Amino acid sequence: MLAIGRLQLGVVIVGCVAGALALATPSGAQDDEKFYSIVDGKVDQNTYNGWRRYHASCHTCHGPDGLGSSYAPSLVDSLQASSYEEFAEVVINGRENVTTSQQSVMPAFGMVEDVAIYLDDIYGYLQARADGALGRGRPQRQ
Repeated sequence: MLAIGRLQLGVVIVGCVAGALALATPSGAQDDEKFYSIVDGKVDQNTYNGWRRYHASCHTCHGPDGLGSSYAPSLVDSLQASSYEEFAEVVINGRENVTTSQQSVMPAFGMVEDVAIYLDDIYGYLQARADGALGRGRPQRQ
């Protein structure tokens, strides 16, 4: 039986996500590519799963609908000016912005399986929110 430690599993997950990023975003990829599908007001399974994963791991800081909170920015606003690659970089590796007036820290989620593995789904949900294609609250499934 193959024994694998948590650190080894985390390295494998991060490697798989990095590989998926490289494959999912070929050179010359369209910036307007949508990671979601909404038909008659109902979202596809991946977007619904993104909503579920977002609410399991992200909403505590970034608010229930991605609109931000008193200590974390609105991801709905952020995605309007960010690419998938920039989003993935921050989620997987985290970010720290420290100035004399404030300290802003986004922890790395590259080792969190429920986030790293479903990064495309989470992005799709937030992209739909940022595009105004999906309203607040629990989305209906197709």
